[in-house]
Amino acid sequence: MLWSLIKILVFVAIIALLALGAGYLMESEGGVQITVAGTEYTLGPLQSVIAGLVFVLLVWLGLKLLSLLVATLKFLNGDETALSRYFDRNREQKGYQALSDGMMALASGEGKLAMTKATKAQKYLRNPELTNLLTAQAAEMTGDTRKAAETYKQLIQSEATRFVGVRGIMKQKLAEGDTDTARKLAEKAFELKPKHEETQDVLLKLQAQARDWAGARNTLNAKLKSGALPRDVYTRREAVLALSEAQDVVAEGATIESREQAIEANRLSPDLVPAAVMAARSYIAKGKPRNAVRVLKKAWEAQPHPDLAAAFAEIEPNESPEQRIKRFSALTKIKPDHLETRLVLAELNIVAEDFPEARRALGDLAQSAPDARALTLMAAIERGEGASDAVVQGWLAKALNAPRGPQWVCESCNHIHSVWVPVCENCDSFDTLAWKTPQTPEIGSATGVHMLPLIVGKPIAEEDVDSDVIDATAAPEDGSEPEVEENEPPTDPQPR
Repeated sequence: MLWSLIKILVFVAIIALLALGAGYLMESEGGVQITVAGTEYTLGPLQSVIAGLVFVLLVWLGLKLLSLLVATLKFLNGDETALSRYFDRNREQKGYQALSDGMMALASGEGKLAMTKATKAQKYLRNPELTNLLTAQAAEMTGDTRKAAETYKQLIQSEATRFVGVRGIMKQKLAEGDTDTARKLAEKAFELKPKHEETQDVLLKLQAQARDWAGARNTLNAKLKSGALPRDVYTRREAVLALSEAQDVVAEGATIESREQAIEANRLSPDLVPAAVMAARSYIAKGKPRNAVRVLKKAWEAQPHPDLAAAFAEIEPNESPEQRIKRFSALTKIKPDHLETRLVLAELNIVAEDFPEARRALGDLAQSAPDARALTLMAAIERGEGASDAVVQGWLAKALNAPRGPQWVCESCNHIHSVWVPVCENCDSFDTLAWKTPQTPEIGSATGVHMLPLIVGKPIAEEDVDSDVIDATAAPEDGSEPEVEENEPPTDPQPR
């Protein structure tokens, strides 16, 4: 408020000085005499001052008009002037507005409108580094892949937009299924921006598909250094790559190198079942069974698996069934209540013809987790204990229509694999296989029961199967053991 008061006082003082000066000029004598074409004009002091001010104003206007005339002539001649800069600013405003509208249309999914705005922005801005990207994305949205490819090639020519152009063509090649060219472009994009996370993921996936394990390990190291990958995930995937490289070496017949790489893969990730199996077999080939036992016990503690049990059996291939049961106790006592442990114990006791112990090991799995393996083992136990053919066939009928149990399932697309592989066969994802029961229940064949005559050699009725199974599994009212028929036990099944 004080400042406003000061401004008012200054304005009043200026007006007062001007009025005092005008009064002084009016009272003073003399003036200015001007002769024009023989006519004399006499101006008083005040009139002389006003005439001088008007003359200065006219001279200033004349100079401005002259500069405008010169600028117009230069503009017509093509030189840069204030006039040309004015039109340039106007054109830039229109161009940036069109660019903004094009980006909004692109975000809204209006491809044709985005293409129109991109063309308009390119016309006004004359800056391809800004407008080519919008043009390429709008062309992709409208399905004009040829226009998009041409635009991306233009982006490659400029160093500032080279990465964007390479990435755009790479994505086009991926969409076309040309993975070889896409991998080369991904390597170029990775060279331009090694810390770009999307490029790292795409390159790693393509290298894994091409079985370029050495290149994939370099990419994995770059992901770790850039902070795009946690240390535990890096260790796991490094083990997967080492295991994959070892498997390729085995296929080529270089056993010594494959053994070392398998052992290295197991060291990096002891819970990786295929790596543990391969490392154990490498130790067995080296004559180091204790090392193999240590590897398999550590892997079993992380996740019991039938492949681990099979590798454990290979340590002493010539032992008797009783000796095998005793030796397997070092493995089965780690997780005695686990599903796989109970199934392995049941298989071992069936081979040893200790069917009551096999039944105790299997427990209630045939009811609580009735998969094909448990039901088949139950049929073998019933046959070994002398049950009727109808009871055995009943369990086999259930096994035909039962789920297969845990399998190698891709966590990305839920595709089921018969064996572990580093890259999913269906969606090409890297390191996505997990040993688990598929989420989608398997549908048994409608002809499963009717195929039994081909398996067991005797047709049965479905109602006979159900009643015989119930009668055989039910205990007598007096609490005694159920009577069974004396039948010859079948050939001993081999453990998985």
